[in-house]
Amino acid sequence: MPIKNAVHETVLFVDDERSYLAYTSGIFENRGINILTANSALEALKLVEEQSVAVVVSDNEMPGMRGIELLTRIKEVSPHTVKIMMTGSADLATTLAAINSGEVFRFVLKPWKKAEMLRAVKDGLRRYRVLQSIKREDEFILHSLAQTIELKDASTRGHCDRVATLALQLAQALGVSEDLQREIRYGSWLHDCGKIGVPEAILNAERELTEAEFAIVKKHPEWGCEVVRKANLSKNVQDIVLYHHERYDGKGYPCGLTGAEIPLEAQIVSAADICDALTMDRPYRKGFSSEELMSTLTSMKGTNLDPELVQALFDILAADAGR
Repeated sequence: MPIKNAVHETVLFVDDERSYLAYTSGIFENRGINILTANSALEALKLVEEQSVAVVVSDNEMPGMRGIELLTRIKEVSPHTVKIMMTGSADLATTLAAINSGEVFRFVLKPWKKAEMLRAVKDGLRRYRVLQSIKREDEFILHSLAQTIELKDASTRGHCDRVATLALQLAQALGVSEDLQREIRYGSWLHDCGKIGVPEAILNAERELTEAEFAIVKKHPEWGCEVVRKANLSKNVQDIVLYHHERYDGKGYPCGLTGAEIPLEAQIVSAADICDALTMDRPYRKGFSSEELMSTLTSMKGTNLDPELVQALFDILAADAGR
């Protein structure tokens, strides 16, 4: 099956083992993308300098220059190129550290399976499109990308639209400027864009996540913020994506901010996000009724959310219910 919307995008594979390059090129034939290969890090750098590369997939253990150094150099030459590492189990700790630092988007453990490589490249191309579309600030494409991100988790369909609608109602009730309202709309659409980097098996788990799995999920605000930052979207949108899981009492993530330390635009989207998430059916629970929602939001006053924001949310929900 071709990878959609990738006709003009290039994927570069780098490996000193020509057999891997030949096999990889073969599985990506007739998939609507342009495939390049390089047998060394220096050859790969030359290709990236000469043309636009959407995704680079590099082995780590290579003579002359290791893959991790190559990907760091590529970041300087082509900041929007998405970087995937092929790594052996013995070098997995180094690769995970590179992911956590933002140097690498995803890894594929060698010897990899065809489905794993296809999925990694597909997610890499999605991330590249997010970066390019945000850079152009194309509202239609941004909205389409938000819907594409939701496809990774079928139970969240329509979530970004509903969050945007409620967040804008909150923003208007609080007297937020029209310029900031526009950025709140963008931030609402993109608040979960970092979930592109979270495996679907975790997003769609029909059970409570393990501690290790939840630690991966908790990285998505930082991964998403890196996406919108590299795309040069405004600091307000970056703050929404980065801080939408912070809590008023300081027990949120990733930074543990408290109260007014959390930007207002992030608090607004967080309140809308929580409200919509509670009412959605999930694989592990049914959505809350109106009574359960109001009771839960009341319990969140001063803990998850600013009490004044909760009251504004109550007013909006009551007005909507009365229509």
